[in-house]
Amino acid sequence: MSGSSVMVGIDVASAHVDVACVGAVLPPELAHLSNDAEGHSALADALAKLQPGLVLMEATGGYEAALACALQAAGMRVAVINPRMARDFARAMQRLAKTDRIDAATLAEFASVLAQRPDCERFVRPLSEPEQQDLAALVTRRRQLVAMQLSERQRLRLARPVTRPSIDAMLEAIGRQLDDVDAEMVSHVEQHHAVMAKLLQSVAGIGRIAAATLIAELPELGRLNRRQICALVGVAPYANDSGSSRGRRRITGGRFEVRRALYMATLTATRFNPAIRAFYERLVAAGKLKKVALIACMRKLITHLNAITRDHLNAQNQPLTA
Repeated sequence: MSGSSVMVGIDVASAHVDVACVGAVLPPELAHLSNDAEGHSALADALAKLQPGLVLMEATGGYEAALACALQAAGMRVAVINPRMARDFARAMQRLAKTDRIDAATLAEFASVLAQRPDCERFVRPLSEPEQQDLAALVTRRRQLVAMQLSERQRLRLARPVTRPSIDAMLEAIGRQLDDVDAEMVSHVEQHHAVMAKLLQSVAGIGRIAAATLIAELPELGRLNRRQICALVGVAPYANDSGSSRGRRRITGGRFEVRRALYMATLTATRFNPAIRAFYERLVAAGKLKKVALIACMRKLITHLNAITRDHLNAQNQPLTA
């Protein structure tokens, strides 16, 4: 929970950002800035004087990344949230109009609410090093190539003979690109994240792709408690009760790509990780649906990974880098 009463909301677009402030007066010239290095620098200098308790922005597919890093480098606490959270908050406040300026003001008000929560830190984005940003880009690019490869393979099944050579050529090119990206990703991990990768892969079920995904897209690993990390990934069960009715618990939200990588790792762990396999078999024997048992194993696996990362961080008192 922050001691400052100044909260900032930033609505990010590809070319510009709109800024709103609660608890202080923001100079008019800073309410609308270009989304580039010059605009980031001007905003960081101005906000540094206000010392905001929290700066809140939405995830916008990467347009917010450079600004978030610039503000973090200036010593500010930055939270990047799912746009659905901001939209739901606006609806709860009966704010039906939508403009960039209104969205920024809504985010500033939402920041005031989040800052009062005892678990506010789970929304705050850890400072991303350039090496981690590069790894995240490589992981994302590999995921894009795999999706393209799957699409081309599906087209090949129904393709007419006249189009098959073109699809085969694309599959060959995508395969070469995948090999190149895989090699670059492995080299990057060995150079910058060797200790972290070795630690994660010491757990049966976690391979090099899952380890790279966790390093790149879950920097909070080892820095949150087990409930927070499960909620962040999206494997925490939520109640669905009303009155005397008891609905089925469901998982929702979280980081989809991390959860997908964790799902595949858990499938492997249920075969080759003795602890996870025994846990899975016990749940199935108790009558749990296999999918429910698998989600429980995902929670158990991410909790274990979070614990060993936390213990190593505490022991070394330094980031897990090569």
